[in-house]
Amino acid sequence: MENEDEIQDILAAIEAILFTMGNSVQIEKLAVAINYDEETTIKLVHHLADIYESEKRGMKIIELDNSFQMCTRPEYYENLIKVAAAPKKQVLTDVILETLSIVAYKQPITKAEIEKIRGVKTDHAVNKLIEYDLIEEIGRLDAPGRPILFSTTEEFLRRFGVTSMDDLPQLKEEQVEELKEEAEEEMQLTLNL
Repeated sequence: MENEDEIQDILAAIEAILFTMGNSVQIEKLAVAINYDEETTIKLVHHLADIYESEKRGMKIIELDNSFQMCTRPEYYENLIKVAAAPKKQVLTDVILETLSIVAYKQPITKAEIEKIRGVKTDHAVNKLIEYDLIEEIGRLDAPGRPILFSTTEEFLRRFGVTSMDDLPQLKEEQVEELKEEAEEEMQLTLNL
């Protein structure tokens, strides 16, 4: 491999790219930018992330589904809002979280499928999730009416601290049964009203 100065130059280039781009950068694009294969690029980014961790810098590098992003450490958020305007707080109600969970575990999914699972209309929840950039339209189902298909976004991964959808917790069979019972009880209460 290269000498120490060359490695430092490559790490500095990665740092400059991630800082300047702001959003996530796909591994293949980063590899092209630094003239390395993807496997080596991943190792180099991980090395740079380790440096950030060991030096306890105010920034960190996160991995998001075949891409990397530089971001501020959450523990410095309070310091940032003293300088910048406080961002609008996004409230994730139980209804919105439930809808988001359905999308996350069943994606790609249509609004009709979400409503079938929930048993109620989901227009408001779906619209809020799109507004919060937690879900997005990814296409249309090849069926009558060509309903919109929804999927989670990179922002979802960032907010919930997961690298990819494979990192989501898996439900145990007893949890699934418990959720089914709760849904049936909720449906019964709705019918009785």
